[in-house]
Amino acid sequence: MKKDNIIASGIFIVSIVVFFIWGSYYISNDHLILFTLASVFGIFMAFNIGGNDVANSFGTSVGAKTITIKQALIIAAIFELSGAIFAGGEVTKTIRSNIVNFSQDLNPMLFVAIMLTALISSGTWIFIATKRGLPVSTTHSIIGGIVGASIMMGMIYFDGEQTLSMVKWSGILKIVISWVISPLLGGLVAYGIFSYIDKKILKPSKNLNEQVKNIKKEKKKFKEEYFQALKNKPQNEQIKELSLIVLDDEDKEKSFYKNQIKDFKEREKAIDIFSVLKTHMPVIGCLSAIIISAMFLFKGLNNVSTLDILQNVWIIGILGIVGYIVTFAIVKIVRKTELNKTTNRIFAWLQIFTASSFAFSHGANDIANAIGPFAAILDVLKNNAINANSPVPFAALCMFGIALVIGLWFLGKEVIRTVGSKLTKIKPTTGFSAELGASLVILLATGLGIPVSSTHILIGAILGIGLYNKNANWSLMKPIGLAWVITLPAAGLIAAIVFIIFKFALGL
Repeated sequence: MKKDNIIASGIFIVSIVVFFIWGSYYISNDHLILFTLASVFGIFMAFNIGGNDVANSFGTSVGAKTITIKQALIIAAIFELSGAIFAGGEVTKTIRSNIVNFSQDLNPMLFVAIMLTALISSGTWIFIATKRGLPVSTTHSIIGGIVGASIMMGMIYFDGEQTLSMVKWSGILKIVISWVISPLLGGLVAYGIFSYIDKKILKPSKNLNEQVKNIKKEKKKFKEEYFQALKNKPQNEQIKELSLIVLDDEDKEKSFYKNQIKDFKEREKAIDIFSVLKTHMPVIGCLSAIIISAMFLFKGLNNVSTLDILQNVWIIGILGIVGYIVTFAIVKIVRKTELNKTTNRIFAWLQIFTASSFAFSHGANDIANAIGPFAAILDVLKNNAINANSPVPFAALCMFGIALVIGLWFLGKEVIRTVGSKLTKIKPTTGFSAELGASLVILLATGLGIPVSSTHILIGAILGIGLYNKNANWSLMKPIGLAWVITLPAAGLIAAIVFIIFKFALGL
């Protein structure tokens, strides 16, 4: 990994140099210092988002030993970066508009100070959580940073009533509610999906497999007892029975031994251990294709897609049918292998596809937690005014996407281990169920406008699987749950302190 780390570091350094050269032409010389600060803090935030949130996508895949950590980092890097660059550019509305009402006559430099503070404070908190292997919500963190800095600004420049009225407390209440709703929904849906897989595929397949094994044991026992009994017979009888065994097919009915072996073979052949897999696995493949394609169209590509809802539904339906057909064909092809290996292999493939769509959607959406405040700062520095929408330069999108990938490369391992192995024992079937369940909940929440955290949903999904299998590590949920609860206030408190420093540093 040392060589890989050197290559990753080299790409990161070169990208930063190129980005700052671009920035020197994009921003006037009067604001180069503020641009430098905003870039450093924004890149730091994106770096930490990558480090913490990569576990949302590939933690269960690593835990199930479907792929290695290095493979997970490479695949996640490709899809996270693709999502950020190709589908994240239209996220021009910064997150501030949903949580704080800023006055129209607010000093633009005060607004810049708030956004700078939010980036460095939330990035710092996420870094602390990531180093401790705790998966937290990066969205809640940036909201906490903006709220904390805004309240401190209001306490300094406005009265208490005006300060409190700036914050949309209904939005904060929704976040608090999401601490319960997100993991609960994730757990319930994942529990249901794995329950279906276990009851319709795993247990029936295991029973059929056991029946075949028992027939083979009977056959083996019959052979041992037959030849043992044959040894105790006179030599002439031994020769007679052995000759019947090796006779041509037309005389085989004369042999008791051959008739019994034939019966064993017919009983074994009558049991199709892959029958359950052929019946239910295509249904799972169809559902997976529907959810994966929906994640791409409604979540990942939602900001750039020009298709209407009927066109999207049509595409999703077609892909669902394709998923059914392809999965059925795969089961037919790989059924020559041992049943458990075949089942795990198919779920492992599906798990990688689900994780990849999760990563793409995350790169497309959560990059806004870093790029949103940065784009807002950049817009103010260029226009000296606070606008409702802030354009995102492509160069910034590339830089922040690379920072996100480098963050997951260097910081993601600890959180991956927490999600992938410490909460419960993960197999391809359970990992797939958790990822598919989390994806489904995120899709439904997006459609209904319910504010949920993808991190919280996935943790809940994994614990739902652990609850079903009665092996969930509930003790680990204490530090994780505490980190969830204190994320918003912790980022807010850091932001409040940092804002005072920026106030004096910028002479505001």
